[in-house]
This record gives sequence, C-alpha cells and structure tokens, in this order.
Amino acid sequence: MAYIINADCINCGACEGTCPVDCIAPGDEIYVIDADACIDCAACVDSCPVDAIQPG
Repeated sequence: MAYIINADCINCGACEGTCPVDCIAPGDEIYVIDADACIDCAACVDSCPVDAIQPG
C-alpha cells in the first residue's frame, strides 16, 4: 500500500528529498506521492514536520 500526503501538508518539501525512488513531487496545493512508484519504505514519514504522510 502506497503512502499518501493529506491536507495537513504545509508544502515545506522536506519529504521530497528523503524519497529514495523520487516519487514525491509538488502538486497543485500540496505535495503528492506517485502511488505506482512508491515502494512503501516510509522514509518520508519521519521527515514530515506536521505528520501529513500516512499509509494510503
């Protein structure tokens, strides 16, 4: 199951640099995770200062 970024995202970009497969990118309003590319490693979860990343 891929991770998702919820509406609590503050667009800080901290998660983007931690993803080993580069599946996180800026979206229209918040950062988004490409579910097809996500390898469920959870590297991004600890980098989020507002806990906006959760299992999808």
